[in-house]
Amino acid sequence: HVQLVESGGGSVEVGGSLRLSCVASGDTSDIVCMTWFRQAPGKGREGVATIDVRHDGTYLNDPVKGRFAFSHDSAKNTWYLDLNSTKPEDTGLYYCAGNTVYCPFFRAGEYAYWGQGTQVTVS
Repeated sequence: HVQLVESGGGSVEVGGSLRLSCVASGDTSDIVCMTWFRQAPGKGREGVATIDVRHDGTYLNDPVKGRFAFSHDSAKNTWYLDLNSTKPEDTGLYYCAGNTVYCPFFRAGEYAYWGQGTQVTVS
């Protein structure tokens, strides 16, 4: 099993930056895929960025390309989402989600492990 804990959310001005962290514990060596999702009030969960560990690939969804970056510090079992040039539409509850069998990319329903979320507000 894997446990995920997000942190780093907060309020930021338009155009500002924020770093979100997702700390993994438990069977972390089994993680083959990690994705950040976000959910704005009244909307569904949207995939933001994925790291496919097995194939060493990083994927950003179109709304955040060129602005966000997703990285992994394996020594710290921590996954980082850097938010830059933020916009009001980046506001939402940000979750990290992990899988140990295959990489579902932005298919939220297929992830086995979720954190509790961290709120980001851009205004």
